[in-house]
Amino acid sequence: MTTTQTSRRAWAGLAVLCVVAVLASLELTVTHLALPAIDADLRPSGTQLLWIVDVYAFLLAGSMLALGAAGDRIGRRRLLMIGAAAYGVLSALAAWAPTAETLIAARALLGVAGATLMPSTLSLTATMFRDARQRAVAVGVVIASVSGGTAIGPLVGGALLERFWWGSVFLLGVPVMVLILALGPILLPAGETTTTTRIDVASVGLSMGAVLPLVWGLKEIAAGGAGWAPVAAVAGGIVVGAAFVARQRVLADPMVDVRLFRDPAFSVAVATLATGIFVLWGANYYLAQYLQLVQDLSPLRAGLWTAPSAAGVIVGSLLAPRLARRIRPGVVIGVGLTVSAAGFVLLTQLTATSGLGLLVAGSVTVSAGLGPMMALATDQVVGAAPPERAGAAAALSSMAPQLGGALGIAVLGSVVAAVFRGAGTGADTLGAAVAAAEDGTGLAAAREAFTDGIVLAAAVSAALAAALAISVVTLSARRDSVIPTSRPPGSAA
Repeated sequence: MTTTQTSRRAWAGLAVLCVVAVLASLELTVTHLALPAIDADLRPSGTQLLWIVDVYAFLLAGSMLALGAAGDRIGRRRLLMIGAAAYGVLSALAAWAPTAETLIAARALLGVAGATLMPSTLSLTATMFRDARQRAVAVGVVIASVSGGTAIGPLVGGALLERFWWGSVFLLGVPVMVLILALGPILLPAGETTTTTRIDVASVGLSMGAVLPLVWGLKEIAAGGAGWAPVAAVAGGIVVGAAFVARQRVLADPMVDVRLFRDPAFSVAVATLATGIFVLWGANYYLAQYLQLVQDLSPLRAGLWTAPSAAGVIVGSLLAPRLARRIRPGVVIGVGLTVSAAGFVLLTQLTATSGLGLLVAGSVTVSAGLGPMMALATDQVVGAAPPERAGAAAALSSMAPQLGGALGIAVLGSVVAAVFRGAGTGADTLGAAVAAAEDGTGLAAAREAFTDGIVLAAAVSAALAAALAISVVTLSARRDSVIPTSRPPGSAA
């Protein structure tokens, strides 16, 4: 093929991968609006209802490292095709699940299948675009697709539920996966096997044993406070994670090459991803409740008001590679984080009676500032790994935000909850206060207390974003770039 033909095929292949990214992220949010209909039809218990929502994210995060490494061994396109086929079948199973137990099992397996999608997408992107500038643009497009999928999840779910039964929200995966199975072999590179060593089963067990209890514990702390069970789960996950790292150090062919973290650019990129998503997911968590419980909007209308913030991430992700051609990427990220900090400062001005304009202005500013970080830091993590480790590095770049986001929901959600409980409203949560409200005065006080918690959480997030911006720019000044786009993939080890 000529260079032009190769480039056209690569960009067409990227379009296929963007569809994968949209679907993988859409699944995280599309289910939320279907819960009342699922509750009415399947009659799950309260615990089962929570598992229907959460089990997908748990298995997605827990399986990512193992399946990213599997792609390095069996071929990334092959892994994507296997995952796409399984995803389509499991989506149909979830749509027609006759019981809550069947739906939970289908969602769990969907999480495992989904864990093949993002690592394969990012590693294939790195394979198709060897030129550092093109790769940075392509990664930015993928990140924008992820943001778009997250944003349209509630909107698509709401539109389907107005016309069809609850299972329709799961059937989105079927035609999309058929399209991927048809076009993938034509437009995507084979993603050749880069290592013949078998996957270390103990490493797989340790990685899942670290991530699953950690994510579960963080979510439980966010939902109900720091009980002994979730705290023990977090502590256990950290201990198992340390054992996982220790094992990777002694293996001749580790699942994750921890030597990559010797490169400051790689380490800073991973830390920046985790911290940036920490504040973003934390904000999404408490602002969604603000819209529904303080502003009294329906879930669908709340979803519409959160769409502009996703648009901010999309714009920031797409502009970042262009800006990084003229300005050091570390500076681009630092300026973006400063913009994000300014957005959180705007959110500190919220009151229970504020108009929605202030919330939209603050959340769009936050997300637009974080968009460059998401695109350029992801590009650094994927591009810094040697070709034979691209799948594992892509999985790491996908898992770091998952863990950072879960921690953000737990910590910042706990900040909001602590302020609310400290106000003496007589209820543990704002939802309980709304349900039990008998007079407008008590409800108004509860809403004001919850908003005070948001103000404190936003102030903490502003300080974190500003501190991260200073750190990134300072490190960038010490090197040519904290996140270089001119270095070919595999040059750092």
